[in-house]
Formats: sequence, C-alpha cells, structure tokens
Amino acid sequence: MMDPFGNYLVQKLLDRCSEQQRLEVSERGELVTVALNTHGTRAVQKLIETLSSREQRAIAIEALRPGVVSLIKDLNGNHVVQRCLQRLGPEDSQFIYDAAVAQCVEVATHRHGCCVLQRCIDFATPAQKQALVQEIANHALVLSQDAFGNYVVQYVLELGHLETCTQVVSALRGSFSSLSLQKFSSNVVERCLKLGGMDAEREAIVRELIAPTSLSRLLQDGFGNYVIQSALSVTSGQIHNMLVEAIRPYLPTLRGTPHGKRIVQRINGKA
Repeated sequence: MMDPFGNYLVQKLLDRCSEQQRLEVSERGELVTVALNTHGTRAVQKLIETLSSREQRAIAIEALRPGVVSLIKDLNGNHVVQRCLQRLGPEDSQFIYDAAVAQCVEVATHRHGCCVLQRCIDFATPAQKQALVQEIANHALVLSQDAFGNYVVQYVLELGHLETCTQVVSALRGSFSSLSLQKFSSNVVERCLKLGGMDAEREAIVRELIAPTSLSRLLQDGFGNYVIQSALSVTSGQIHNMLVEAIRPYLPTLRGTPHGKRIVQRINGKA
C-alpha cells in the first residue's frame, strides 16, 4: 500500500475484491501509518470510498481513531480525514469531531488542521456544528492572533449565525484595539465590523477603537489603518459621525502619510 506503484494496484483491487477481503484490509493495524505515507494515503482514501458495510466502517474507524489528530495535521493524512468526512457521513465521522473539539486550538493553529476544521463545519450535523463552533468561539482570542487560526474564526463568522457571531465578538471584547494592530487578527476585527444585523456589537467595537489611548496608534499603523477604513465604510448615522469626529483632530497629520491619505479621502468624501 505504501509502494509508489503498488498503491495503484491496491486501489484497483479494492474496487473488485470481496467483502471479506475488504474487511481484512480494514483490520490491518497500521492504517494510520499507511495514511501518513505519500503513496499510502491514496490507498487508504480508496479504502474509505469502498467501505460498504457497517462492520467494515466500524473496523476502519477504530483503526484510524488513535491517530486522528496526527492525521489531521499531516500533509498526507489530512486527506484521509477529509475523505472520511465526505464518504462516511456525520455519524460515523463522530470520532473526528470528538478530536477536533478536544484539541481545537492545536488543530486550528495548524496549516492543515485549519482546513480540516472548516470541512468539519461543512459536513456537520447541527449538533456537531454547534459543539465545534462553540469551542472555536471559546478560544477566539487566541485563534484570531494565529496565522492559521484566524481563518477558522473568520469562517465561523462567515456562517452568519447571530448567536455564534455574538459569542465571538464577546470573546474579543476589550481587545479589539490591540488585535487591530496585528497582521492576522486585524482581519478578524474587520470581519466583525462587517457582520450584518449586529449594530450594537459594531458600535461597541468602534467605541473601543476610538478610545484616546488607541486611536492615534491605529491611524498610524499599517494594519490598524485598514481597520479604521473598514469602520468608516460600514458605519452610518450617529456612530459614523462619532467616528469621523474622533478622527478629525488627526487629519492634518494623516495627510502626510500614505495610509492616512486614504482615511482623509474617505472622510472628505462623506463629511
């Protein structure tokens, strides 16, 4: 199964072998090792596709269960996990959801793990999705600052579920200014500002951004500047006017900076 050429033969045989032969392949104790291999991963993915009975699925699941987090984080193994999500169905994929919830931060902050978590959300039942997004919301502050974790938080926000979005915003409350100064988390702040149907939360975020101890630094910062531009573009009415008036004293200074010029243009275009 791990041979550069033999794995293709195994894939062909899996299409044509008997139920008993397929069961014997599933019972092999080294499925995790094979799944982590560059060539073996293809054979294990094919095995998952061809499992045709509950007994076969149960045996394969038990073989993969002990190494599921290692598989999720592996260049080759993550494809086996994603194939399980696609072909086994939510009930038989519960072992993946259990691991994803239990090791949420470890998985979400990994290059491959963050992609698998997003696919978990895609294929989940409502109950599985709720458990997973709740755990992500609980760790939103840490994940938002991570190179990979921030994508998971943004993906959850993009679902547009009001309760979940409120939980994420609550987890970040009090930190929006500092998050706006960082490369990865500033994207999460912009996503929060753009959430629909959350005017009260948007106002709370803006009030944090325009605090005297924060605004000057945000306006001069390469990432913070884009957050302020987003705030200007998504706010209206009283909160927009409050934001503009808070920025106005800094306009003379902003006119002389590359980032600041864009803010000046936005304000002059709307003021």
